[in-house]
Amino acid sequence: MARTEASVTDAQASSTDFSRPLLAWYDRHHRSLPWRTPPDETKLGVLPDPYRVWLSEVMLQQTTVGAVKRYFEAFTDVWPTVEALATAETDDVMKAWAGLGYYSRARNLKKCAETVASEYDGRFPDTEAGLKALPGIGDYTAAAIAAIAFNRPAAVVDGNIERVITRLHAIETPLPQAKPEIRTLVAQALPHDRPGDFAQAMMDLGATICTPRRPACVLCPITDGCTARREGTAERFPVKAPKMEKPARRGAAFVAVRADGAVLLRQRPPTGLLGGMTEVPGSHWTARQDGATDITAAPFPADWRETGSIRHVFTHFALELSVFRADLHNDQLPGDQPPGDGWWSSPDTLPGEALPTVMKKAIEAAIPGATRKPRKG
Repeated sequence: MARTEASVTDAQASSTDFSRPLLAWYDRHHRSLPWRTPPDETKLGVLPDPYRVWLSEVMLQQTTVGAVKRYFEAFTDVWPTVEALATAETDDVMKAWAGLGYYSRARNLKKCAETVASEYDGRFPDTEAGLKALPGIGDYTAAAIAAIAFNRPAAVVDGNIERVITRLHAIETPLPQAKPEIRTLVAQALPHDRPGDFAQAMMDLGATICTPRRPACVLCPITDGCTARREGTAERFPVKAPKMEKPARRGAAFVAVRADGAVLLRQRPPTGLLGGMTEVPGSHWTARQDGATDITAAPFPADWRETGSIRHVFTHFALELSVFRADLHNDQLPGDQPPGDGWWSSPDTLPGEALPTVMKKAIEAAIPGATRKPRKG
């Protein structure tokens, strides 16, 4: 009995004092990422560029590392500094962002760059409070930048870290209610000499070892202190509250194709869902109401024919669009007079337009391959 009690006590102690084995693992097995400064350099006092850390963290919200890499490299090739991004055309930023989703992030990205360049002389604040005063930076992003870019002792908690901590301590409280408890436990384990590396080590552990399915516990550097591993319940965590069923909305999209292959586009209003992004004309659907699903919503009279339907899932609702196509002859609609405030995008320029994924799907349903950029070479 005494031996069992002692082993439990040792495991509980190691669950709150795991930074050293974790950092030793990170030193050997860290991921090489284009925005990351490797640990052998950070231990010598070399810190990452705050601009690159900020940009990567904003891009990584609700998006995978694999998807972000090429966007990050494209952004930093064109806009290598926060001052360069601040002076960029908003339309160019939205085009470069197209496909990453959550487009309010792109608008806030531009606003934040302008604020840092004009009000902070191009230097990001080095505290959580200072960072949270910037447009588009919330609690998580502020903590991540403070820790990674400035080595501040900030408790960083993303989805990967939530998974590691809830398994380590077998936290039965469902998310999101468990977030304050998780943050407290991260703060308790935080090593004040290497907080940035600790945050990134936790992220890497969750992404590569402590995965949602089939975690590789035998390879985990902190497995001895993990309650869920010891009890064989790792895949139960984190516990999540039951998801509410997303409402389904419907609408229509109209792909007008000129004789030379150009497609009629227009810009969405600057605020709201997909604000400022590019779209094909369509019916007025929202997260709260359906739009028309037939040609009564067409932008002008033409020989519209249905080419199928597409489905896209947003954060709070699912959308199904009926897609219609019209092939226009020169005498039907003069090429230099697009209706309303729209414009004609040629086959060469269409893949580079600021089209959100839902609009790419609609165009692809009418013109297969039209939105794909040609491969180089």
